[in-house]
Amino acid sequence: MADKQRGRFITLEGAEGVGKSTLLPVVRDVLQRYGFEVVCTREPGGTPLGEQLREVVLGTEDPMVAKAELLLMFASRAQHIESIIEPALSSGVWVLCDRFTDASYAYQGAGRQLGMQRVSIIEAWVQEGLQPDLTLLLDASRETSLARTRRRRSLDRIETEGDTFFERVRQGYLERARENPSRIQVIDANPDFESVSVAAESVLCRVIDQWADVLVSTVDD
Repeated sequence: MADKQRGRFITLEGAEGVGKSTLLPVVRDVLQRYGFEVVCTREPGGTPLGEQLREVVLGTEDPMVAKAELLLMFASRAQHIESIIEPALSSGVWVLCDRFTDASYAYQGAGRQLGMQRVSIIEAWVQEGLQPDLTLLLDASRETSLARTRRRRSLDRIETEGDTFFERVRQGYLERARENPSRIQVIDANPDFESVSVAAESVLCRVIDQWADVLVSTVDD
């Protein structure tokens, strides 16, 4: 009997206010229409320990040095990979995650100015080669994202950072997209949600169809 095909790993990325969390159910529904079993999760978080670490990272009022923030993110990620992501993928389930390691490059590497090399070193140790198969990067101007963020009732510790920080985050994300053009698909998140949703669904369906074509070709060979 053939081994069960490994699931695919899809991530949603972007700075505050770009609409990731709102888009996630749309992406999930598309995957389910294709017939895939899907686990939805988030970072930091995704596990009981991860959610506790999320509260520490985002909720603490105490000053936190940038290195501590980065290490806490990866502590949550290590638990997440071992407990949720890798078991699901190995059993053929698709994983849809609100943020993953691209966020560490953007927020801590670029935003906190720790540099990409530090993030890369920890990534190699924690992930042991695990990478998303597809990343949908929602990109919006700071004006757009700030206007949306201000509609929220309260802001977490990172959301209260200033424009300079978030411009570094945005550029960090775009740098990641330039370095990984086959994996990271940039979607303009400035228009209304319906337009963004249509664009994301179009990209997602195109990539899934490409994966299916490759699979069929491999089987035929």
